[in-house]
Amino acid sequence: MDITWYGHSCFRLRGREAVIVTDPFPSSIGYSMPQTTADIVTVSHHHEGHDNFGDIGGDPRLLDVPGEFEISGALIVGVTTYHDNSKGSKYGKNIVYLMEMEEVSVCHLGDLGHPLSSEQGEELSKVDILMVPVGGVTTFSVAAAAEIVGLLEPKIVIPMHYRTDKARPDLDPLDKFLKEIGVKEPSPIPRLSVTKSSLPHEMQVVVLNYRA
Repeated sequence: MDITWYGHSCFRLRGREAVIVTDPFPSSIGYSMPQTTADIVTVSHHHEGHDNFGDIGGDPRLLDVPGEFEISGALIVGVTTYHDNSKGSKYGKNIVYLMEMEEVSVCHLGDLGHPLSSEQGEELSKVDILMVPVGGVTTFSVAAAAEIVGLLEPKIVIPMHYRTDKARPDLDPLDKFLKEIGVKEPSPIPRLSVTKSSLPHEMQVVVLNYRA
C-alpha cells in the first residue's frame, strides 16, 4: 500500500485492487488538490475542507455514513463520533474510518473532537496506521491526541490537520504534538509504502510532505 498526503486531512491510499481518498478539499483552503481518481472516497464530516467529493475522478463510491462496507477488496468500517466534546452541539458529528487493504489496517480519525469511549477504543484497537489530527482548535487538544495514540498503540502514526506554510495559520504546528509525545521531528518523506511484513515492531511517527 502507498500512502500520499495531499494536505489537511486528505490522503490517497493506493492498494493493488483499490484506491481510497479521504476528506478531499477545495483549493480555497490553501492547498492545491492534485487531479486524482479513486474507487472510494471517505468524508468524515461535511465541512469546508473535508468534503470536496466532486473533484475526484473515476466515478468513486462515496462513504459519508457509518457502517460496514466491502468495496473493491477493501474492508471499511465507519464509526460515529463527534467533532467537539459536547456530543456535536458545536460542530456536529464526525465519522472515524477504519480501512483495511492487503492485511494493513488504517484508521483516519477525521476531525475527532473528544476522547474515545472504551467501546470505540476497542473497535479501533487493532489499527496498524493511525492518521491523527494534531492542530487542535477545531479538534481535540494535542494532549488528547497523544492520549489516543497511547490508547490505540498503532505501529505508525501519521499526523494531519495542522498548521503549514500553505494553510490554516490558526491551527497548532506539528512540533507541539511531537513534543507532547516525546518524539524528535523525523525527516518528512513524500510517500509511505508499507506492507504487513514491513510494519515496525515499535511505534514510529511518519511525517509526510504534502503533495503540491
